[in-house]
Order: sequence, then C-alpha cells, then structure tokens
Amino acid sequence: MKKHIICLVFLFLCLSVLGQNSKDDFYRTIPLAQNINSASGKPFVLSSKTKIYCPKNNTDLNQIAVFLSEYIEIAKGIKVQVTNSLVKENVIVLENNLKNNNTEAYAFNVNQNKIFINGASGAGTFYGIQLLRKVLMENETKPEIELPAVEITDYPRFAYRGMHLDVARHFASVEFVKKYIDLLALHNINTFHWHLTDDQGWRVEIKKYPKLTQVGAVRTETQVGKQAGVYDGKPHGGFYTQEQIKEVVAYAQKRFITIIPEIDLPGHMVAALASYPELGCIGEGYEVYKKWGVSDDVLCLGNEKTFTFLEGVFSELIPLFPSKYFHIGGDECPKKRWEKCPKCQAKIAALGLQKDSHHSAEEKLQSYCMSRIEKFLNEKGKQVIGWDEILEGGIAPNATIMSWRSSQAGLEAVKQGHKAIMTPSSHVYFDYYQSTDAVAEPLAIGGFTNIERVYSFEPVPDGLTENERKLVIGAQANLWREYIDTDEQTEYMVLPRLAALSEVVWTNANKKSYGDFLNRLSSFLTIYDKLKYNYAKHILEVSPEYKVDTENGKLILNLKTSSKSPIYYTLDGSEPTLKSEKYKESIIITGSVTVKAAVISENYKSKVFTKKFDFNKATSKPIVLKNEPVDRYRFNGGKTLVDGRTGTIAFSTGDWIALYKEDFEAIIDLKSVQQIKEVSLNTFTSPNDWIFGPRQFQVFISKDGINFTQVHTEDLKIAQKDDGPKIINLKAVFATQDARYVKINAPIFEKIPEWHYSAGQPTFLFVDEISIN
Repeated sequence: MKKHIICLVFLFLCLSVLGQNSKDDFYRTIPLAQNINSASGKPFVLSSKTKIYCPKNNTDLNQIAVFLSEYIEIAKGIKVQVTNSLVKENVIVLENNLKNNNTEAYAFNVNQNKIFINGASGAGTFYGIQLLRKVLMENETKPEIELPAVEITDYPRFAYRGMHLDVARHFASVEFVKKYIDLLALHNINTFHWHLTDDQGWRVEIKKYPKLTQVGAVRTETQVGKQAGVYDGKPHGGFYTQEQIKEVVAYAQKRFITIIPEIDLPGHMVAALASYPELGCIGEGYEVYKKWGVSDDVLCLGNEKTFTFLEGVFSELIPLFPSKYFHIGGDECPKKRWEKCPKCQAKIAALGLQKDSHHSAEEKLQSYCMSRIEKFLNEKGKQVIGWDEILEGGIAPNATIMSWRSSQAGLEAVKQGHKAIMTPSSHVYFDYYQSTDAVAEPLAIGGFTNIERVYSFEPVPDGLTENERKLVIGAQANLWREYIDTDEQTEYMVLPRLAALSEVVWTNANKKSYGDFLNRLSSFLTIYDKLKYNYAKHILEVSPEYKVDTENGKLILNLKTSSKSPIYYTLDGSEPTLKSEKYKESIIITGSVTVKAAVISENYKSKVFTKKFDFNKATSKPIVLKNEPVDRYRFNGGKTLVDGRTGTIAFSTGDWIALYKEDFEAIIDLKSVQQIKEVSLNTFTSPNDWIFGPRQFQVFISKDGINFTQVHTEDLKIAQKDDGPKIINLKAVFATQDARYVKINAPIFEKIPEWHYSAGQPTFLFVDEISIN
C-alpha cells in the first residue's frame, strides 16, 4: 500500500510540474522574456466583455490602449473597449509607474480578474502589450481565450536595438516605411536607422538646396543585377518631403521607436555632387550614380562651400528628427581625388596634417571633416554615430562607432572610451544570402548569414573590462538594397532573421538556446502568416550539415529541419516523394551522387534540397594547409576543399575558405602512389568585396611527401575595376605522373590595386574544391 501511495504522489508531482511548464510555455514567445513564473489561481478569460483601463490624462497609455484594442481585434476578432474608469474584474490594466532602473522594463501579471501590465515608462508598457499581442496571435482563434495565471518581469539587455533600411539605392514609399516600423515594433526593436542618401540617390527634401531632390533624387537608369555596364534604361527616383518626414517620425514615436537619419559623408555623395558640382574636387561632369559599388568622387574638403552645404543640410534636418543621434557615415571614402586636388592639399598644409606610420595625411583630412561636423552637431544638441572607418586618421572626440567590418573596430573604440554599436557584416547583414542554395534565392549582394548565425551573434567582444562592456550600447542589423527593389523582397530578406536579432539584443545571453528558439519560432511564424508578411521559410525546409571523414575516405551528410514533418530523400537525382527513403540517420557518401531531399507530409512538400557530390582522387583525402584560413571564413578548414561540393558566388556559405594577408599552400595525401595528369583548384574574385584571387598557380608532386617536383606554374592577372563576382577554375594539365602527394601553391596579391576605393589594403584569397584526376 505504501508503494502505491508513493507512486501516486510521485505521479501527481510529475503532472503538476508538467502543468506548470505548459503554463510557462504559453508566454514563451520571441524575444524570450527574462523571468516567467507561473502563479496559482484560475486563468483570465479574454472575451468581448473585457475592458482595457488606463488613466485618463496619460497620453502615452491612452495611445497604447488603442494599439492593444486593435491588436486584440486582429488576433482574435474581438473588439475590446478602452475605458478611463476603474473596472474591478475582467480588465486589462495599463500603468507606467514601475520602479526599475531599466526604463524599458515592465511587469506582466495575470490572475482570474485582470491582466496588469506596468512599465517603468510608456515604452515598458508598450513592450508588455507586445508580449500579450504575440501570445494571442500564436494561439488558436476562439471567441474566448484563457490566459494562465503568471508573473513576468522583463527588460531589454541592450538600450540600443537597431534595424537599418537603405532607401537610397532603391526608394521605399512612406506606406512601406510605416509597415517596416510596425515590423520593428513587433520585434521590440527601438531604433530605426534610416539611410537617406548615397551615390545612387538623395531622398530627403532640403529647401535651401532644392536641386538635391530636383536632380539628385533621380538616376537615369540602374545597373542590371551584377552585370557591369548593363542598364535597365528606366529612371528610378523618389524622395520624402519634410512633411512626410515629420509624419513618419511621429508614427515611429507612437511605437517608441527612435529614427536616426543617416547623411553619409564625405564619400557616398555623388547624388549631391550631381546636384551641386562645385562641391566636388573636379567640379563638373557628375551624374547620379547608376551602378553599384563606390565612386572615387567625394566631397571636396578643401572647399569651404562644402561645410556651408553640410551645415545647411543638417540645420534643416535637426528640427525634423528629435533623436539625440545623427549618423554621418564616414565609410568607404576613397582618397584619390584629395591626393590630387590643390584645394584639399592646401587644406592639409594649412592644418599641418602629416602622414605617420598609421595614417595618411588624407585620412587625417577626413578625420578633420568628421570632427568639424561633430562639433557643429554637438552645438545643436546632437551626438554623432559613424561607421568604423572614422577610427582611421583619428576619431571624432565624442562619436559613437558603428562597427560593421568586424567586431574588432568596436573593441578598439571602447578601449579608447567611445560607445560602440555592433553591426558586423559577418552576422547581421541581412542583404546577404540566408540559404546555401544561392541559385534558388533572389539575387543578393553575396555572403551568407542564416538565422542560426544571426542567433549566435554575441555583441560584447571578449577581452573587455566591466566598464568597457557597458560602452557596447547595443547592436543592429543592416539591409542594403542594391539588389532589393520590392517591398516583398525586403520583407523576405528581413524575416525571420529579425526574430533572431530581437532575442540577441533583448534576452540575456545566459537564457538563450538556439534549439529552444527554433521551437518557439515555429509558433511565432503564425504571426507572420496572420499579418501577411512575406518571410523566408528555410527553417521549415531541409538544412544540411557536411562532414568529411578523411581517415575512411567518405563524406557524411546530415539533414535536419524545424518542421514537424519528416524528411524524405533520393540518391539518384529523382524527386523525393512519400514513397522515397525516410531520413533517419546520416547519409554516407562514397562516390559521385546527387542527393535530393524534402520535408513531406500528406498536405505539404517543402522546396527540394539538391546537392551534387563529385568524387575525384582528392575527395575525402587528408589535406594539410600551411596557413590557416581567417576565422570568419574557416568553416571546415582544409576539408572544405575535398568535400565533393563546388561553391557558388555566395562565398560565405561554407563552400569556400579564405586567407587574408597570407598565401595559400596545401598538400593532399592520396594515401597511395597513383597516376595523375590533372590538378585543378577553384578560386573566386569579387573586387567590391576585397577578393582578388591568387597571383600564381603552382602544382608540385611527390612520392614521399618530402621531395617535390614542379609540374605546373602559371602567372595570373589581378581582377579589374568593372569585374563582377566570378568563379575561376585554375587547371594544371601535364604528362601522366606517379605521385602520392600533391602540393598546390597560390600566392596572394598583397595589396588592393590603386583604382579601388580601399587601395593599398590587404586582399582576401578565396579557394574551393581541389580536383585531382
């Protein structure tokens, strides 16, 4: 009898724990709240009889109450009334008097009679209703819905949680910008970085300089994709009037989103130069840039009219944007015009700027410009943000650094006592491909940033003191739109990666788990469906993982999905169906094969994953690299070159490895002496990405791994200015030889050529599949 009683008690405790967990799960949306604690008592029943209460004279809370009423109607089809009269039961109470040092914190408490959302400010309360909105939308539509009793305390990890939108390359309507802001609000993003000007278009009305929109807002035609010299023959333009700017800013403020405008200077200014040619070093012949990339034409910093112009522009923008921050760019500014410009050289001399071991005189001239504009904005009550290039030549005294090329620049900035916002292209550039199957994706600028990589992003670098860590004020994702020309594609590139970013910047790092995030994301996607957002569905499709077993000469393919339906696959190139092999364990590959796989159920079939594996004598053989690839492009190291997979122009997908400042040298062990007569290596060039390929291709063979004989050498030309991304197959063909070891040398071009906007900097060398036959 005792045993039976003990078992019953144990069973009761287990069921209680499970029930408790299921209650907690109800509120585990994205981003994950910091503390969720189930409470005792009956649930709150939300119905058409429910009221929303907020104090009468609180403008913020009354606006938030209206939002909540709209959210509930969208989520559940229930019209809930807002009242300023106290209600004792079946009420949602909104307050903003929570005592918390974090002004965006909120408490969210549910019992049988009420839901009480209390923020430390209006913003905190707003995030509380976002939580309620999301859990309602993630659950089934019913006339009444029960919300379990709970006590939640929540707050953001970072004060700056940003998302960027480039409207210079392709214009976005006011209506879409508002939709974009709504999207940010859904994800608890509090900062909208609005990139308003660039070489390809000026998008904001400046009354003192009307030609900026009369001329600078329209380009005559646009480069077609990545086809250098090919244009569509169609004018592209658009701009925002100052009244429209005010309208959008007010729209964002109601959603507790700060808009930071960016006027990129002193480079990325061709649209302004086309409007006012006297502001350039040459002074004539400019047109709004109709191709992508970076122009050598920049503002003339030896001309005082340039600073009069900039101060005039900012003087009109300051009343439009209440943000304490203004972004002044500073990135990708070629110095060639300044080197030859008499006015710029005279300014350098007058300022006493001299080249030193770290910076050129021209880099210091740019620093002078940034500091001068910063001083002007400081006097107007504004602080500046600049891209990490403003560290070069000496940083503007009070500037905040937006670290995009890597986290290293942000680390250096905080070491110098500056605030930093982390936005490294390696993890949060949403214009990069989000799938390894780049051919099946909309055209993108390149790179690879899937949702897992975004989620793995840690904004605070290692090696900082506690005080330095506090200077990392947050992080941001960027969306550059050279190749994104529709609203639908913009949404596709942002979602669901924005969900991952939202948790990176909101939830404490020790509470994050990618597996748990994926489980929650599958429910969160129903919100996108209900709001009719166009989002990428890769997590519901087949995702591959590749391994190379060089000891046993085989490739290992693992397949996974976040879908609840199973994966089916074929190895003969045929389309998978429900009758195909069901994926249960790793697929072992020992010869050339085409794998096709899909998530399939009775009513659903995902996009088909297709991967061709080509075997040759080098495939899955031991390989040793003399120099290790850079961390960002290391992936599986040397094994990446013998995994049977050929990379595409999406160079960050894991199919390529890259070296930086170092030569490529590899030795492949065929494991026995064999006859060979052909050795090839793929390389990739993309000048706009600093990728220039090798300057030589050399092949050596050996029977013992010690004494090597050269069988091929070839000098190669560096990529040219108008070259787009290109895969180059380097092939050595020679008389049949006996060899066990094959050594390949591919020395790097040491410096970026003079015509490039980053002339003199080191280059990247990308290499891929080695083939030996």
